[in-house]
Amino acid sequence: MNFLSHFYFDRHTTNCYHVLGTVLPDLLKNADKTIILHPEKHFYPDGPTHHIYNGWMKHLAVDRHFHNSGFFTTHSHQLKLHLRPAITGSPVKPFFLGHIALELILDNLLLTTQQITADDFYNHLDHCDDEVIEDFLNISGMKNPEVFTRFLHKFKNDRYLHTYAQTEKVAYALKRICMRVWNNPFTPEQEAAMNEVIISYRETLMPGFLLVFEEIGLLVN
Repeated sequence: MNFLSHFYFDRHTTNCYHVLGTVLPDLLKNADKTIILHPEKHFYPDGPTHHIYNGWMKHLAVDRHFHNSGFFTTHSHQLKLHLRPAITGSPVKPFFLGHIALELILDNLLLTTQQITADDFYNHLDHCDDEVIEDFLNISGMKNPEVFTRFLHKFKNDRYLHTYAQTEKVAYALKRICMRVWNNPFTPEQEAAMNEVIISYRETLMPGFLLVFEEIGLLVN
């Protein structure tokens, strides 16, 4: 699941460090895809760093249940099939595109149906202290954790997740993610065709998309 979908499960918490932990694995990948941490191998004292750890473990549990769900298997496959003709000639693998497109559509639906707000998510991140974050990363074995906190400041300042509420920009967000792996992954024509597929498939998902969140919520909360 993507950032806002992870936030959905803890949207009522008042603990900013727990919220940060629920998205930290993905934030670290965005900051530097070579960073690999295993917090479960370390000890975190009671307090903020332990809250980040609990959030991290919640992230892993949510992703595990989501990626093993029938919802994910069915809809990522269907999106792959729908998107494949739109990206003929692109180096991007259709199965990768179907996976990421589904997660972005879910974030879009959570925002556009007012289940969550991007502002609430960012407000949590804004209240996290850099020193606490760097303490967690140090304990976890990361060298130069300030590299991540610099990235986090930019991530917060950009407020990019607000654009996920604009369905017509989901294909652009998908392109940005693919650009981390492939140079120039799509032509403008391919991006436009992807956009049509995403807008159409969003309508397919809208009536029952919350069921997968409810099912996972029963398993992780």
